[in-house]
Amino acid sequence: MELPKVGSIGEYIRDQRKQAKISLRQLATQAGVSNPYLSQIERGLRKPSAEILNQIAKGLRISSQALYVQAGLIEDREPDSDVLAAIRTDRTITERQRQVLIDIYESFRKENRAEAQAEAERTTENARPEPEPQGVDAVPATEAAASPNGRIPPEPKEG
Repeated sequence: MELPKVGSIGEYIRDQRKQAKISLRQLATQAGVSNPYLSQIERGLRKPSAEILNQIAKGLRISSQALYVQAGLIEDREPDSDVLAAIRTDRTITERQRQVLIDIYESFRKENRAEAQAEAERTTENARPEPEPQGVDAVPATEAAASPNGRIPPEPKEG
């Protein structure tokens, strides 16, 4: 993945703020940062820390991960699905509606991944083979434990 240029995080924040129809001052207040500092971030003059990005994400009501990826702090782990791409490009819904849809969709995907992992672990536990004897002189475990001379004693008769 190509790292974004320094100003691109600011451009991204500005775009998200404008789509959410929030003023610079309102976002600064909601994010708990100063108005001039947020302005410098948007103009690409400052590179915000992860904590500041988290605060801005909360103010914009978007995913912190989206800002981290855009800032180059983390790598986007999975390519976007067609569903996510469709949601993100749909301009007939608001940014808040897009984020709610994305959050719901991601929660379903996360739940399914957890279920698949649990199923894989159950399958692995059930499929563990018995260790096979090694070498030519290997004796099956039941025989080796049977008696000192290697013979299996007869089972007692009930009666």
